[in-house]
Parts: sequence; C-alpha cells; structure tokens
Amino acid sequence: MGQSGQKHSARIPVGGRPPGLMLQITPAGSASWIFRATIGGKRRELGLGPYSPNDRSRSVSLAQARKAAAEIRAGRDPVADRRGTEQPTTLREVAEAFLSANRDGWKNDKHKAQWESTLSTWVYPRIGDKPVATIDRNAVEAVLMQPVDKADGKPLWTARHETATRVRQRVEAVFAYAIARNHRSDNPASRDGLLPILPKLSKEAKRAKHHAALPYAEAPAFITALREREGTAAQALLFTILTAARSGEVRNAEWCEIDMERAMWTIPAIRMKAGREHVVPLSDAAMAILTTTGEDDRKGLVFAGAKAGVPMSDMTMPAVLKRMGRADLTVHGFRSTFRDWAGETTGHAREVIEHALAHQLADKAEAAYQRGTLMPKRVRLMADWAGYLDGHSGANVIAMTRGAA
Repeated sequence: MGQSGQKHSARIPVGGRPPGLMLQITPAGSASWIFRATIGGKRRELGLGPYSPNDRSRSVSLAQARKAAAEIRAGRDPVADRRGTEQPTTLREVAEAFLSANRDGWKNDKHKAQWESTLSTWVYPRIGDKPVATIDRNAVEAVLMQPVDKADGKPLWTARHETATRVRQRVEAVFAYAIARNHRSDNPASRDGLLPILPKLSKEAKRAKHHAALPYAEAPAFITALREREGTAAQALLFTILTAARSGEVRNAEWCEIDMERAMWTIPAIRMKAGREHVVPLSDAAMAILTTTGEDDRKGLVFAGAKAGVPMSDMTMPAVLKRMGRADLTVHGFRSTFRDWAGETTGHAREVIEHALAHQLADKAEAAYQRGTLMPKRVRLMADWAGYLDGHSGANVIAMTRGAA
C-alpha cells in the first residue's frame, strides 16, 4: 500500500457523506481513518481507527468509519465513548509490540535483551502500566530524573548520563511506534522537548564513567586470593581475567567453542560486541581450569549456572568480588587492568593488545591484515599475562626484551 519514495503521510478524501472523512496512508504503508470536523468551535482531526484489508478483525471498515463520522457531526464523540469502556493500551504493551516487530532487524538476541533490560529496569516501574496515550513530558522527565540507589540517590540523568541518554532514546522509539499505531499523536520523549528542561551537564560529567579497575600492581595478590576460593563462579571469574574476555562471553561460553588440542577458544560473531568472530588463545593457566572437567562432561555451557542449561547470572561473578571484600571493583574493569599492564610494562605492540581485547582498529585495512598475522604474538601475550598474574616477574622482562613483539 506504501508508495515508493513517499516521505510524508498521504491523505485521500473518501467523498460522500459526511464530508471530511479521509484515509491516511503512512510512508510505511499502514492506513487509518481520519475525520476532520469542527467541534466546539474548534477544527479537530479525529482518528477513527486502523484500516487493513488483510486483517479485518483489527480493521475499521468504510461503513463503520462513515457511521462514526456521522455520529461525531451529530454531536457525539465515539472515540471518547470507547475510552470509557475499553481497557487503554499501556506503554508496556506498546513496547512489547515494538520489540516483537523489530526482532528480525537487530543483529542478535543480545541487542533485544539490552532493550528489554533498559525498559524493565528504568521505565516499566515508573510508567510501564500507564496508558500510553496519557503519558506526558513530565512523566518522561521523572523517569530520567529518578534517584539511583547505587549513586547515593543522585538522579539518573546526572549520575549515569550515558545510561539515561540510552533510556531516553529507546523510550522515544517506543513512542514513535505508538504514534505509528495511532495510540497518540505526539512524542513526549523527543530530544528537543526534553533537553531544555533537564539539568545541563559539563562535558566531563557527560563522559561515560570507566568500570572500576584493579591497579595491575595489585593483580598478582588478588589472583592468589581468588585461587583460594571454590565454586564455579570463582573459576569463571579467574578464567575471565586470564582471557581478558567480557563477562557475557564467558558466562555463555560453550564447550563446542573450545579446541582443547590447539588451546583456542572461538567465540561466535553473534555473541561478540563487534559482531565478528573472536579467537582467544588459552594460556596454560586458563587450560588448567578447563581440564578439571572430564571429557565426558564437556557438553553445553562451560560454566553452568544454578539451573541446568541456563547461564549464570550477570551478578554471579560480581558476587564473588563482594565476598572477597572488593565490591569496589567490576568484572569488566579487569580488561582495563590487562590493558594497563600490557601497555605500560611490556613491549607487546599496541595492535596485539587491541586484538586481544577484541577492539576494532581505526584502520580497517590494517585490522584485516593483522587478524591473520598476530595470533603467534597474541599467544605469547596471554602466556605473559598468566605468568604475571601468577607472580612470575620474569614474564614482564621477557616481554620487554621482544621490542615490538
């Protein structure tokens, strides 16, 4: 039904009685009835419902639209009448429909999970069950200014500005979907409408806060203490640190990704932040963790959660840090510890370190070339890292003597 190149909604007069009835067609191809009338001395445009010849159960027919328009001209507002008897559509319901409609457009399930997490954590508790048609800009402002417990009650907008910005962008997208589905006519989460009433922040305050990291000089002592702890979560944390991987990559790791003979872990692209397959060389220390599992048991998840076949929660490894009295640290921060150690105390080349962290190099041609030539150097880097963590100071000396190894 949509027209190629169409940028704005088209309105087609239906003709006949009552005058003013139109069929509105959006650039996306969806259609709805619009009735233009003068009510109480004011010119108004009223939506009379969607039109879909392929789904008659959810469609308002021409005859029904004409009847509703005639009732409005006679002094009634059937839309308002229906609001008194029908259950209003909530923001949560619109958001769930939006997520379902966009599922195939996202690169992986992780992206959808991030959307769901944002909405369930910051949005649904405040406005999720409110009728989407009644939520105004003040309600959205309240979402962005809600107190953050872990930031001494400071507003989300100032305490976690990057997160708050993402919340606003995602809520704006949900309201845009609501508009397209004729649930409302304006977007209370638009940037232009909200920024003038939200607190102004300095450039420094807007910068993302780095994950709390352990100084690399303290890493060997920390690893010694970690090795004294038992349990799958402690082993998963140790493996995460040894491989400089992200928490989610380890928690969702499966045995089919591990090549025990070559000591390589291949993380599929669908689970990588950059959407590209990443191969991690496994040091002897990392392999020692894996070999504690018998060959017959190497199926499914490498580090299983409490329930069979279900990955451990993203709070499981942080809980280990908390029990160790190091709630000031984050699991992700150990990647910074690794980066600082490698960059400041070894001679390993920058591109070797960046590839070990699965970071993309700015020069794509260089990145493509380096991916095929750096593996031997990355093997040495991870072995040196494991040696350093185990207190073998010689690992640093060896690395430094390699120059741009």
